[in-house]
Amino acid sequence: MQYKAFQDLKISRLGMGNMRLPVLADGKTVDKETTRKMLTYAYEHGVNYFDTAYSYHGGQSEPVVGEILREFPRDSFYLASKMPGHEINPHFNPKAIFEEQLRRCQVDYFDFYLLHNVCELSMPVYENQEFRILDYLLEQKAAGRIRHLGFSTHASVDTLRDYLDRHPGVFEFVQIQLNYLDWDLQDAKAKYELLTGRGLPIIVMEPCRGGKLASLPAGDEEALRAFRPDASIASWAFRWLQALPNVQVILSGMSNMEQMQDNVRTFSEEAPLSEAELACLRGAAAKMMNLLPCTGCRYCCNSCPQGLNIPELLSLYSDAALGAANTASMYIDALPEDKRPQSCVGCGNCRQVCPQGIDVPSIMKAFSGILDSAPHWEDISRERAKLHKQ
Repeated sequence: MQYKAFQDLKISRLGMGNMRLPVLADGKTVDKETTRKMLTYAYEHGVNYFDTAYSYHGGQSEPVVGEILREFPRDSFYLASKMPGHEINPHFNPKAIFEEQLRRCQVDYFDFYLLHNVCELSMPVYENQEFRILDYLLEQKAAGRIRHLGFSTHASVDTLRDYLDRHPGVFEFVQIQLNYLDWDLQDAKAKYELLTGRGLPIIVMEPCRGGKLASLPAGDEEALRAFRPDASIASWAFRWLQALPNVQVILSGMSNMEQMQDNVRTFSEEAPLSEAELACLRGAAAKMMNLLPCTGCRYCCNSCPQGLNIPELLSLYSDAALGAANTASMYIDALPEDKRPQSCVGCGNCRQVCPQGIDVPSIMKAFSGILDSAPHWEDISRERAKLHKQ
């Protein structure tokens, strides 16, 4: 197993994410038997970073993970969980939630603790002085019940920078969505560079983009296998990340033993990608991203009677069309209603001035359809709040 130093700790580069655990036939209940075998296999093969959260699997993840990890010495693994301020609960009680999490996980402290998804939509909750979320967590850190404090985020680069500026020196690490597709598609490169410049180690989530990068078009898979015939397609995404110096832990949400065994093999040795291999990956990513040829010239913005930020909306559309509708929906829901794709009046001014000939009104209509069918975070939050009360 590959390891990397975090302050005075030695942490496995592969971390087990516990958001996509195996489930029983009902599609909801966590399969404890299989999960136990997977966590035990991970632990016995050197994985020592385990990530969960208050809401994962409808609240089942923390107690299941806590019950299994209790079988191992507490100082032999690192447990991470998260404060669900992103759920936009008007009756938020950080103390009650934190105490419940400790009980669920059967621990006295969390090695790593995060604010869950600090983003444009959740910012009013995290910055609400009535809740005192950050103040409370800093008190718990001072008391030794949190060893290291950070946050996860799907926010834009500007929002991420502003949040760090408002809370200098508070956080020790940040968890972001990072992979070879989102390096450009979600501007993850700029986030990586911002955090690296601030001296904040990065925990990676969605290294395979929810499975999108574990299976590629046949031509791209053939090209990759010409270099490494025995390597899984998913392993390429992990090896690409291993080359980034500021990546501390790469979380993988494994759902079966085959994925676990494959990932352990990938992280068992250093196998850096050659320039030819990197070029092949870049080519695969470019083809996936080539949905719209927008260059960001903004001619369309000057002619839009609604004042829409069309390049930004086109980028979000591409993101959503590649399987990230929830993330795009969260960002859109944080915009004023008159700046969302649904506000497009279809006048066609943008289409007439676009040097690339993009049919923007048609894209806005299609995007609106995707957003209408995607779950809205406020609705998800209400459902989760109901579950917490039960």
